[in-house]
Amino acid sequence: MRRPVPIGQRSLVAAPLYHMNGLAMCQTTLHQGDTIVLLPQFTTRGYIEAAARHRVAFLTSVPTMIAMMLRERELLASSDLSAVEAVRMGSAPITQALIDQVRAVFPTAQISNGYGTTEAGPVVFGPHPKGIPQPELSTGYPHPDVQLRLVRDGREVEDEGELQMKCGALMTHYHKLPEVTAKAMTPDGYYRTSDVFRRDENGFFYFVGRVDDMFVCGGENIYPGEVEKMLERHPGIHQAAVIAIPDELKGHKPIAFVVKSPGTSVDEQAIKTYALANAPAYQHPRRVFFVDEMPLAGTNKIDKRVLAKQIPTGGDI
Repeated sequence: MRRPVPIGQRSLVAAPLYHMNGLAMCQTTLHQGDTIVLLPQFTTRGYIEAAARHRVAFLTSVPTMIAMMLRERELLASSDLSAVEAVRMGSAPITQALIDQVRAVFPTAQISNGYGTTEAGPVVFGPHPKGIPQPELSTGYPHPDVQLRLVRDGREVEDEGELQMKCGALMTHYHKLPEVTAKAMTPDGYYRTSDVFRRDENGFFYFVGRVDDMFVCGGENIYPGEVEKMLERHPGIHQAAVIAIPDELKGHKPIAFVVKSPGTSVDEQAIKTYALANAPAYQHPRRVFFVDEMPLAGTNKIDKRVLAKQIPTGGDI
């Protein structure tokens, strides 16, 4: 009689496998001989129910998915999620407020902030070689087998710039797209990620935003992710998404879409006042629009193109 094969621990994946977030988790899980619980699509209730039903140990996600899940307070309270040992988020900026909320729901789970690219693999960062604890908002310290540099205005810098990388997992080219390949690769063989990172005094890296998301407002560079982090520190804001709209005087100006925290009451002026008190004045959103939930793109990130279509036409924006 054949002895049953132990199934090991389970990982929950609700991200598309054409995206590194879901694919890397599947590869890691299979390499360890563990089991994947694979969902055909992400819904908050389906995600929570699958985690409870299958006694999932590892949750992998885009931060937006976890933020949406945390709003299902009644379902979370009635679901047995005690098997969860780790919550891994990646592929988008993460905030301290979100980490704190995750820790409240999964007090014994390890919470990690991951980063990787389809073009150069999922392994970019790791622990500090001197054992210095990794800050919660950091993606980690450069892996010894990965070469990284930060570039700003065409020169390498130490503090903040576009992340460029070279490693053994680096692609050779995009299939039949030589012009796109030439834009993505530097003459000395580094991949231009188009992701902006900051490096602290201990060498830890922090994701700031996308090069193509940055816009200029009155001569000042604004990364939407930085404004979103600031806004989400407000107790009445569960999620925030910031986009730029054209402005005759400033060039562009930020506006925000906000999902309120459950059971709270906050209005547009209160959010503007908070922003002005907690960030440079040029970062404050000129308008705030409230939505019940954020629309998601195919990769489960916030779809800002859908939000842009909800901006009222005409009137004072």
